[in-house]
Amino acid sequence: MGFWSLFLVASTPCVQVILIGSLGAYLASGYSNILHAVARRDMNKVVFTIFTPSLMFASLSKTVTLQEIISWWFMPVNIGLTFLIGGILGWIAVKILKPPRYLEGLVIATSSAGNLGNLLLIIIPAICAEEGNPFGDKNICGSTGLSYVSFSMALGGFYIWTFAYSLMRNAGKIYHGNQSESSGCIDTNRKNSSIDEDANLVKEDGQGVSKEQENMLPVSVKPVHETEDHQIEIPLISRGNLQGKRVNFWDKIKETLHKIVEELLAPPTIAAIIGFVVGAVPWLKSLFIGASAPLKVIQDSIQLLGDGTVPCITLILGGNLTQGLRKSRIRPVVILAIICVRFVILPLCGIAVVKAAYELGFVTHDPLYRYVLMIQFTVPPAMNIGTMAQLFDVGQEECSVIFLWTYVAAAVALTFWSTIYMWILS
Repeated sequence: MGFWSLFLVASTPCVQVILIGSLGAYLASGYSNILHAVARRDMNKVVFTIFTPSLMFASLSKTVTLQEIISWWFMPVNIGLTFLIGGILGWIAVKILKPPRYLEGLVIATSSAGNLGNLLLIIIPAICAEEGNPFGDKNICGSTGLSYVSFSMALGGFYIWTFAYSLMRNAGKIYHGNQSESSGCIDTNRKNSSIDEDANLVKEDGQGVSKEQENMLPVSVKPVHETEDHQIEIPLISRGNLQGKRVNFWDKIKETLHKIVEELLAPPTIAAIIGFVVGAVPWLKSLFIGASAPLKVIQDSIQLLGDGTVPCITLILGGNLTQGLRKSRIRPVVILAIICVRFVILPLCGIAVVKAAYELGFVTHDPLYRYVLMIQFTVPPAMNIGTMAQLFDVGQEECSVIFLWTYVAAAVALTFWSTIYMWILS
């Protein structure tokens, strides 16, 4: 296929996202106020608990076999490399640009953690639905592509809620630590000023202080001879503090394990696991899949629910991005650095990684599988980072601004790089 034909195929899903996302932004704006924050949150719950699990189960149970699951072993490695390379590049950007300390974790997280689920659910089926796609029959391409995306979503959630979660948690600690220090300094200054006023009231024109006046003074302004006599040295580190640190360390481990288990028990992940089991076990698959399957009506009903996933996700995405129109303290050069990492350097690394893996025999010949591996290096930041910013109450405005500009840039970057990827693979 020619480059221009591939460009038209690659631009179709991006144009669809822009059109439906713009509708979501309008519905969330003050002109309509239909898709307000509460409505988006409730709609997101339905998508998370019903629509997305239905789509993942329907696609995986229909197309996956045990042999294919084994042959996909490189995808977890590929996603890990996106986080590793993006995290290193984000760390370099932080050291060069020196944003506020509490924003360092946000910059590294948005540079490393990509939207490996929801956005791919929009892009892959739309590309497969085009007549001129280089991946073969559109029905086979669509069902197989959804299986790849479901696997990517399950793996991406695990990486995001471990790596990115720890970054945002540390950023929250730094931010709230700075806030408490600044408030403590204000309180100390107020206390010192009140102490000085008390001392000035009882000591005028260089005269001495009487015993009655001295007893009325705070300890900090009493004569030096008395306070020195009553001072007690306090050890810098006590045994109780050490035990407290050990408890805090174990609490952190328990909290991280709890988040991992919580992510593994999320409805989309459970649906993906069940879909893998049904697809891998022949007698289970025969119950749901096939014209004469006894439980075919259940499979069709689940598929019908799954069809609502993509439009709802796109509307919510457009509505959420309107929050980025507010002002923030993050510098434009930091946003530009994140865009360069996500849409210039990472895609080039993705081409090199996938081509090297294919040459070494780590990846199958299937061009759609290799395309999904490459596109995982090209997606904008994961929306779950915004959830973590709200959870730890740190950088929420900055996060919204980063999302707005990175997703605007993604409309152009995804079209360009999708064309390059399909041209390489065709």
